[in-house]
Amino acid sequence: MLKMLIHFAIIAATFLILARYIPGFYVADWGAAAIAALVFGLVNATIGPILTFFSLPLILITLGIFWFVLNALLLTLVAFLVPGFRINGFMPALLGSIALMVVNLIWKLASREPKEED
Repeated sequence: MLKMLIHFAIIAATFLILARYIPGFYVADWGAAAIAALVFGLVNATIGPILTFFSLPLILITLGIFWFVLNALLLTLVAFLVPGFRINGFMPALLGSIALMVVNLIWKLASREPKEED
């Protein structure tokens, strides 16, 4: 449970950092970032797998690059749903998607359980 809360806070903080450095990526305040992180998690858990399933051939043909586009679309959907969280254009959404994937990769590597050797 604590890991999920920390991950949630990291994603919300990432949104605030992206708003500072990516033109076209706007977050009003910490509250909007927290709501956006929550909605992004819900959208990613519900709509994400469905879109991934239907676009699997395209993901395989592009060797996974289309996955960034899918996440950018999901991020754009979150921006549409959450007041105080706005993305102007596809390129800021794509850059945000890539940044979120990097942050999630670092989080997964940092928080994984150590393997026990026999």
